[in-house]
Amino acid sequence: MNISEEKYMYRCIQLAKNGLGTTYPNPLVGSVIVSNGKIIGEGWHFKAGSPHAEVNAIKSVRDKGILNKATIYVSLEPCSHYGKTPPCADLIVQSGIKNIVIGSLDPNPQVAGRGVKKLIDAGCRVEVGVLEKECLELNKRFFTFHQQKRPYIILKWAETLDRFISPKNETRTETKPVWITNTYSRQIAHKMRGEEMAIMVGTNTVLQDNPSLTTRHWSGGNPTRVVLDRGLKIPPSSTILDGKVKTYIFTENKEAHKSLPIKEKPKNNVHIEIDFNKSIAEQICNALYQQGIQSLIVEGGSKTLQTFINENLWDEAFIFTGSTTFGQGIPAPSIKGSFVSEARLKGDSLKIFKNLNL
Repeated sequence: MNISEEKYMYRCIQLAKNGLGTTYPNPLVGSVIVSNGKIIGEGWHFKAGSPHAEVNAIKSVRDKGILNKATIYVSLEPCSHYGKTPPCADLIVQSGIKNIVIGSLDPNPQVAGRGVKKLIDAGCRVEVGVLEKECLELNKRFFTFHQQKRPYIILKWAETLDRFISPKNETRTETKPVWITNTYSRQIAHKMRGEEMAIMVGTNTVLQDNPSLTTRHWSGGNPTRVVLDRGLKIPPSSTILDGKVKTYIFTENKEAHKSLPIKEKPKNNVHIEIDFNKSIAEQICNALYQQGIQSLIVEGGSKTLQTFINENLWDEAFIFTGSTTFGQGIPAPSIKGSFVSEARLKGDSLKIFKNLNL
């Protein structure tokens, strides 16, 4: 590996990140084509069903006649199967490119080394593993889904300086959020929502806050909503049940909702029955995996967050701390993880932790 290879692979990663939140269920992929030390083409995967990164990179090259002397860099192994688009490995061979540098192999059983084999069998020179760690981090959601058979789990909450996540229920007079952080922190939280496939809250959070769980403070698609409602206590009038976004309701008795009037049962709301006397987080992860959900933000409340922490089913934690205090209230979750970073947000702070004990 040399500095030039790393430089071009960094560019692949940078390009790939443009697709965060829009490529599901596909991975994030960026590609760069280099000839005589100059980038002559580049591209990334925009969304599922659209051309892959390698296709966009090759299309962007003006003079296709020099491709036989060029090197293509790609952050993830080129696909070798027919899906919604033809195999990228075939296109690379057909274009005349002989040198391929790959960041990481694809864990998807439909690819998993077959792309590299197809290129080598066609007489190409293939190098794998340039900035592999960074490329694996890029597609942590995709890899977790395929390798661990569950969504990538992000815990996120806001707490006061004295470590309360919300005031005591009996002190609240309205069914709406009590803001702990400022508008900048909330904007980042909405950006996060737009980058992940699903977002989850518990029953008490819905009853107290009536959240919409949308990306209204950021440009992006709204995530699939997930809610825990053991006894179906959430009123049909709650925003989370309005049917505007796909919503999975985990309950103890999925048949009970059938007694509701037809007008109160939006088609987008899907009830899933689990055993609340067993590992709740594990059952949720298993069910969401079956639904093809690659990533999940668990936003609250404290009990729901602590359930995932206690079952050791989390990958990252984003903890916002506001400049306010409550004196008393609902304690914030207790978590231990590897500290990653801290950012200041106009008086607020955001600490990020990773779970290294999976």
